[in-house]
Amino acid sequence: MGSLYKYYKPLTSICFSPPPTKSYLLHSIKFKTLFSPTKKTRLHRFFTSLTPSPQPSIKTIGGDAPAASPSSELWLYNTMSRKKELFKPKVEGKVGMYVCGVTAYDLSHIGHARVYVTFDVLLRYLKHLGYDVRYVRNFTDVDDKIIARANELGEDPICLSKRYCEEFLRDMVHLHCLPPSVEPRVSDHMPQIIDMIEQILDNGYAYRIDGDVYFSVDKLPEYGRLSGRKLEDNRAGERVAVDSRKKNPADFALWKSAKEGEPFWDSPWGPGRPGWHIECSAMSAAYLGHSFDIHGGGMDLVFPHHENEIAQSCAACRDSNISYWVHNGFVTIDSEKMSKSLGNFFTIRQAIDLYHPLALRLFLLGTHYRSPVNYSDVQLESASERIFYIYQTLHDCENILSQHHVTFEKDAIPPDTINDINKFHDTFVTSMSDDLHTPVLLSALSDPLKIINDMLHTRKGKKQTKRIVSIAALEKMVRNALMVLGLMPPTYSEALQQLREKALRRAKLTEDQILQKIEERTVARKDKDYEKSDAIRKDLAALGIALMDSPDGTNWRPAIPLALQEQQVAST
Repeated sequence: MGSLYKYYKPLTSICFSPPPTKSYLLHSIKFKTLFSPTKKTRLHRFFTSLTPSPQPSIKTIGGDAPAASPSSELWLYNTMSRKKELFKPKVEGKVGMYVCGVTAYDLSHIGHARVYVTFDVLLRYLKHLGYDVRYVRNFTDVDDKIIARANELGEDPICLSKRYCEEFLRDMVHLHCLPPSVEPRVSDHMPQIIDMIEQILDNGYAYRIDGDVYFSVDKLPEYGRLSGRKLEDNRAGERVAVDSRKKNPADFALWKSAKEGEPFWDSPWGPGRPGWHIECSAMSAAYLGHSFDIHGGGMDLVFPHHENEIAQSCAACRDSNISYWVHNGFVTIDSEKMSKSLGNFFTIRQAIDLYHPLALRLFLLGTHYRSPVNYSDVQLESASERIFYIYQTLHDCENILSQHHVTFEKDAIPPDTINDINKFHDTFVTSMSDDLHTPVLLSALSDPLKIINDMLHTRKGKKQTKRIVSIAALEKMVRNALMVLGLMPPTYSEALQQLREKALRRAKLTEDQILQKIEERTVARKDKDYEKSDAIRKDLAALGIALMDSPDGTNWRPAIPLALQEQQVAST
């Protein structure tokens, strides 16, 4: 048997995540208020906002800056009430939000990506509305799974968990998730955890057995109100631990006595470590108080984790209250939940090895956050193709606007463009305020992008009056929407190059090989060997490489491979 590990780690300064390395995380995400063509003063302010300028930085989350007045309503689905509710923070202009973080014993999978992309969009939209948000997302670095993995590898559990916490943070930067205000870890918060357990015991909601401490669910008549489960549903051996010493099979551990080969900390009940659920109650209270606005996580946490959190927090403090319980749906594979325990998962690293991280983010936002989303190659290929189109359009905008000095005067923007902008703005507000309906917003981007492309590339579009001003206004509007969705890259050109590189990797080709094929096809076309020319195009298309002919020559871009296109058509 391995020896016992003893940890005397004191509660010192709280661990903050390292700042993101990419400047894109510091871009403003404020979507400009759009306008009516009859209101000249608002038009003037809008013209001013469109002049090229460096993007301002986001305010520090949870800082002491005066709170702005929120600019729009937001309706969120509350798991507790099972309906959408108008969001009203406890303190005007400020929001406290706690999201359960990962248990760090392995690389994070696509299901984790969905959780944190979902709440990153909520964070961004709350900030867009003018709220000062204090966002807390924890790390579980003391847990049965961590201990089992560490023993398997012959590694110190805390060191192993620290390593995977760092890997998770790298994944979050790739996915453009803004850093939380605080990222507390269980191992740093033993004093708070022990204090809360003592309070629960003192209030008569828990009992001690041989160095263990259990919460007594019978003491809390409201137990089960979040999940809708009854006590008789909680059969031992399913989602509650089997222990014949417990008064009720549904009772859960607040403190576990030390066992051989496990880390432990001293406590009033003897050496041991906390149960899983108590950590979030203690850490959320430490940074947000016992009463705050939003508690979030995946749908799998509704029971037992969040149900038990509510029980613990209410037992420790009678005034404990969270206004909105928000949960995202599962990522599935063949209609089965993706999870490590089932062994049917893909890690974020595996996905972004072949696909751009923002293609993965777009894929996740393409389904409403509460609905299940099925992970598949065709879905990621489709997201990759779509985001290439978005960035190529905006890159073309950037190129043409760099050749002009855009100034805005009275009546500078044509009425048709103003109507297009206001139409999009209405969709933006309606969709995002309706429980973050990101698929509707993403779909609405099609119209302004098509208008921009027409103005850039068609004869009719190039002849439009005040074309450059219209392009500048539409580009600004699309860019601001992408900011709120977390889909703005550092530069369009860099993102496009990365998307091409990922496509080459999936196709198992080099760019030189593609250029050689393009040259062979050019020769075949000159020789009027159209059969060979078409065969080259089709062979590349089968690998996800589309050839684009123009008066200036032939270029290539990533596309959905032909076989997957056929699969996509068949499924619809």
